[in-house]
Amino acid sequence: MPPTGLTSIQIRQGHPDFLDLPWHLPLAEWEGQSSRLVQVPRGLSRHEVLFVSYGKAIYALKELPPRLGQREYEALRGLEERELPSVLAVGLVRARTSEDAAGEETSVLITLFLEGSLPYRTLFMNQGLERYRERLLDAMASLLVRLHLGGFYWGDCSLSNTLFRRDAGELQAYAVDAETSELHEKLSDGQRQQDLLIMEENVAGGLADLSAVVQLPRALDVYETGPHIRKRYERLWEEINKEIPVAKNESYRIHERIRALNDLGFSVGEVDLVAQPGVSDHLRMRTIITDRNYHRHQLHNLTGIVAEERQATLLLNELQELRATLTRELNRSIPLSTAAFRWLEERFHPTIQQLQPVVGTTEVSEVYCQVLEHKWFLSEREKKDVGLQRAIVDYMELRKRQKDLTMSMLLLGGPASPSLPRAEPAQAPIRAGDGRQEPPGGGA
Repeated sequence: MPPTGLTSIQIRQGHPDFLDLPWHLPLAEWEGQSSRLVQVPRGLSRHEVLFVSYGKAIYALKELPPRLGQREYEALRGLEERELPSVLAVGLVRARTSEDAAGEETSVLITLFLEGSLPYRTLFMNQGLERYRERLLDAMASLLVRLHLGGFYWGDCSLSNTLFRRDAGELQAYAVDAETSELHEKLSDGQRQQDLLIMEENVAGGLADLSAVVQLPRALDVYETGPHIRKRYERLWEEINKEIPVAKNESYRIHERIRALNDLGFSVGEVDLVAQPGVSDHLRMRTIITDRNYHRHQLHNLTGIVAEERQATLLLNELQELRATLTRELNRSIPLSTAAFRWLEERFHPTIQQLQPVVGTTEVSEVYCQVLEHKWFLSEREKKDVGLQRAIVDYMELRKRQKDLTMSMLLLGGPASPSLPRAEPAQAPIRAGDGRQEPPGGGA
């Protein structure tokens, strides 16, 4: 019989070599054989799964036949390259264990444990997590839309194959198992519908098993939850893929449309304006999938500006709007890098220089975002694009009034930081950080 132990190991840079683990044994026999084993909240799995710790990092090890292990490793790497929400593939091991009398190899897929994530069973069985249960439906629908937009056919979408991470009171869902998946340039409607059908069946099965050990909330019926997720998926898919008309004097609606998609958690990769003679221009959008820092990285690569994620989103929205306008005016495609140079030279730097007397040392990206928000509100109120210069002048007036009011209150012995008198809703800018209406400069 061939010797037991490692036969090959493929590990990505920046992670341990895992050579100190008992690879001569199947995972089911590791208990008591390694001090690195740890317990974390886990869901059900058809394969043997263990967790090991190296410093602060925890890794999941899943035992699979070699063919499935290689397929899933490649699928997870593909998901990462397309910036789709999934666990991170770290490595793939092949070994012969004492259980393999015929000398056959087994494989172990290594993934980085998603910090702060929970399997669906934990959401239902732990007290204190009740408020997240119904949000599972939106999280699952959003995950499927993101994966399908990225060309990922799951083939086994289920609650057990998904991890959920709490995010400011909401849930974000991540794909875990991908052994049955396929990556394509674009999914057909048939592939999407097949994935949704599998999801409905698997969700019903998972909830039926769970209902045997815990009482489910009324809102999560065993046989209705899957169809509810499907309906939410279909509404989101329709919203992302719909087209809207844009007249030549309504360029502000480009920003409005991008903003609506950003609010749903999607960034806009391209804006196509297709002319329709005798009617109006027609706006068609293709969305790309983002990670949490996608906008920050893209903005820095294009402009050198360092901003927070929400700020970067707003700045890139305007950059995309300028690119679409230039493409229409010049009647040819404009590279995003060219639009970024024009945006810096013609909009960002001149605006910041103009605002300097009233903003002082306030962070420049935050101030510029406040101006963009103010421009959007003014344009909404007047149902036309008011232009950047008009927004700058109006914004500076509001800041000056706020400063004068502050000085008056100080002279009268009042509060040092008064609120700006409430203007019309359309005149109250939104702080770029949180989406709430505030006077300009409030908290900046």
